[in-house]
Amino acid sequence: MTISEMMLPEFEQEMAGTRKLLERVPEDKFTWKPHEKSMTLGRLASHVAELPGWAVNTIRQDALNITPGLKPYIASTQKELLETFDKNAAEARQALAGVSDEHLQKIWSLQFGGKTMLSMPRAAVLRGVVMNHLIHHRAQLGVFLRLNNVPIPGMYGPSADEGRMF
Repeated sequence: MTISEMMLPEFEQEMAGTRKLLERVPEDKFTWKPHEKSMTLGRLASHVAELPGWAVNTIRQDALNITPGLKPYIASTQKELLETFDKNAAEARQALAGVSDEHLQKIWSLQFGGKTMLSMPRAAVLRGVVMNHLIHHRAQLGVFLRLNNVPIPGMYGPSADEGRMF
């Protein structure tokens, strides 16, 4: 079994759960944030929607150079948020399905202003910088939604809003 064949079922499960959560983001709360140091709900949801696209960059490019002053993506509507997520997830799924083990073992780098911040094999980047990063921010988004009394969908079984599994 190839690395991509092992990763795809997990990717599919995480994308399905992520979409369920993004579907619940209320457009009228995009500017809400729980603390002055926090992102707004709209920025956080937009970041979650854009993260699957990082898999495409990881597979197709040797590095990502983030330039100082780069403006973050912020969806202006819930429709745009979901369209962005769906596009990024579909492109990531396609890139992941077609990549060889040899390519996933090659080193990929994240740079900021031309300075290398990390270099790791692509497979490790997909797991740590893409998937785990997405799951981390998705959990934050769940807290933001809970604080706004939005029912939370289950990710790995039913949530407190959905009732018991057994």
